[in-house]
Amino acid sequence: MINVLLVEDDIDLASTVVDYLELESMQCDHASNGLMGLHLIERQSYQVIILDINMPKMDGITLCKSMRELGIDTPVLMLTARDTLDNKLQGFQAGSDDYLVKPFAMQELVARIQVLGRRRSGEVKRLSVGDLNFDLTQRIASFKHHPLKLSPTALKILEVLMRASPQTVTRQHIIQGVWGDDQPDSNSLKVHIFHLRKQLDAYDASITLDTVASVGFAIKEKAK
Repeated sequence: MINVLLVEDDIDLASTVVDYLELESMQCDHASNGLMGLHLIERQSYQVIILDINMPKMDGITLCKSMRELGIDTPVLMLTARDTLDNKLQGFQAGSDDYLVKPFAMQELVARIQVLGRRRSGEVKRLSVGDLNFDLTQRIASFKHHPLKLSPTALKILEVLMRASPQTVTRQHIIQGVWGDDQPDSNSLKVHIFHLRKQLDAYDASITLDTVASVGFAIKEKAK
């Protein structure tokens, strides 16, 4: 079941969408303004977020930007009442993945949600795992504001691990994500993982980089 959040101030439209999505076996939460939407997004996990552009307290553009700055990579479908290029560009620049012009057919909304629900957004600007942060724009990783001294390859490995955290990432997935079809020598991944651990340990980090025997690696917060 796809888990959706609709942030829309038109209560009649929101009720119609929520009821229709439930008929399509989709769970849909609703927030009537941008601030309420951000509150839910920070506390719950969704597969797709639908944002109206024009809303009280916080508009959809600002909400989408705030999400991406927080490192939330949930796909966003933006709703707009105006089919103009400027409107669409605004949404994409804010970090949205798709848009739909009002009025729209419910079947089209469902189809777009199903497509977005299969992937994570590529628009996220920052990743966070506890006090470990990765600024994807500047390509800088830091722990409690202390920059980590990592090679470009090690940064790519860290990004793959942080995007999946706290799940385990297989060795093959890491190799494909970092080196692609240019397979590294047998020790390259092991050496980079060693240096990543060394950097984290240097700050007595509350982060663990675990080796999962015969599977791969996982980065996560230490159990408290």
